[in-house]
Amino acid sequence: MNNSANKIKQLDQLTDILNNLSSTTKKVVHCHGVFDLIHIGHIKHFQEAKSMGDILVVTLTPDRFVNKGPNRPAFNEKLRAEAVAALEPVDFVVINKWPTAIEVIKCLRPNLYVKGPDYKDYKEDVTGNIKKEEDAVESVGGKIALTSGQAFSSSNLINEYISLYGAEQKQYISDLKEKYSKKDIKDYLDRLEDMKVLLVGEAIIDEYVFCNSIGKSGKDPVLVNQKISTEKYAGGILAVANHVSDFCKSAKILTYLGSEDDQKPFIEQSLGSNIKLENIQKSESPTILKTRYIDTYTKNKIMGVYDLNDKILNKTEEKQFDNKLSACISEYDLVIVVDYDHGLITPKIVETLEEGSKYLAVNTQLNSFNIGYHTISKYSNAHYVCVHEGELRHDYRNRQDATETLIKKLTERIKADAITVTLGKDGCLVYKEGKLLKAPAFAGKVVDRVGAGDTLLAITALCFAAGVPKDLTMLFGGLAAAETIATYGMGNKLSKTYILKAVEALIK
Repeated sequence: MNNSANKIKQLDQLTDILNNLSSTTKKVVHCHGVFDLIHIGHIKHFQEAKSMGDILVVTLTPDRFVNKGPNRPAFNEKLRAEAVAALEPVDFVVINKWPTAIEVIKCLRPNLYVKGPDYKDYKEDVTGNIKKEEDAVESVGGKIALTSGQAFSSSNLINEYISLYGAEQKQYISDLKEKYSKKDIKDYLDRLEDMKVLLVGEAIIDEYVFCNSIGKSGKDPVLVNQKISTEKYAGGILAVANHVSDFCKSAKILTYLGSEDDQKPFIEQSLGSNIKLENIQKSESPTILKTRYIDTYTKNKIMGVYDLNDKILNKTEEKQFDNKLSACISEYDLVIVVDYDHGLITPKIVETLEEGSKYLAVNTQLNSFNIGYHTISKYSNAHYVCVHEGELRHDYRNRQDATETLIKKLTERIKADAITVTLGKDGCLVYKEGKLLKAPAFAGKVVDRVGAGDTLLAITALCFAAGVPKDLTMLFGGLAAAETIATYGMGNKLSKTYILKAVEALIK
């Protein structure tokens, strides 16, 4: 086939083509991957794979499932498909629908499923998918095979020759490569597995209403929007729990739900299987629902409508919550508190948290309801604090002093072992063991900043509590935050595999 455009097919089209070959003796060979930057290693891989059969089919991981960290893939799925189709040994190209090749193998039913020589040792595959792919191809009567050529890496070439990151990020990654091997990084993440985590904070439902802006009302000075679709996510402390759930043994949420419209069925189905939910009921209150309206053309938020009662718990509710907290807090290695100041965490609850936690990590957040009233000074004794620079300056009523100066003041006042101050696109400052570390941001595509700080807190708190070095901790946290802000809401649950694969791609 000379026309490369004709090689690119939809999955159902290619399935029909291959099914029509079933009565012939033609042998179908299948390769799968990201193929982000075509290089000599890919060409030799495809040439050898084609020599094993008659028809070579290449399937590509779609953009949304490429787990090589921020700014990847460097080339979108359409361009990657065109590049692969332009290669002479390749007969057909399909952009996969799924995260792995398992389902597409079962659709295409190849005689051979071919991987590169770097996949020879299944133990090196942090995803565990290679063994599953072998099982899939054997289930349709095929076999797995490996090419024998020299292994090359698109990630290594992209890191070396394509400027996906600035000088600060490159230097940070270079320093990490000198200090840690791939095994070291995996070992540090494995430290988190046995941890038991208690999460305290308000449960929030984040709702996104996508609209087309129509124009001004004919009679009133009002912008009219046409509702297109609605998406709903478990946010607040629920999202933080979901983010830690793939890294640790077990997690428990302590929160309140509303006496009206408690949303409990939705919440329970949204949580990871190793997360336990325990709550009190707050009277005369809904479970917090934050609705944001999004213009589908500009992707901008145009309005927010919040349904909540942010009055503090009454004395009966406070006692009920404090009893639940006191009864279990000593069982947990780490307590993560995300304080949105929507009425849950009273001075009495703060006292119990500070006195009973083995390791207490805290974040207080400014929002439109509490600005001027809510700061980190609500806490006087925490092991780890993570706040935005604006929240730190708000606490000290200080716009002039260097951020480093304010961090040291806060460390002394709260007796913290570690403090992270987030700086938005400029990354983070971390103060630990008397030393400051500047860690860069790794975000590429920014869709929605909601939850970035929560995600960073979740991962860095786990790491600091487990004794992971601060430079590696901030890389994990930065990659996690970058993944969160690449989509709307908090529906993008973090996975340990994503972090491992992203780090692996960065340090190649």
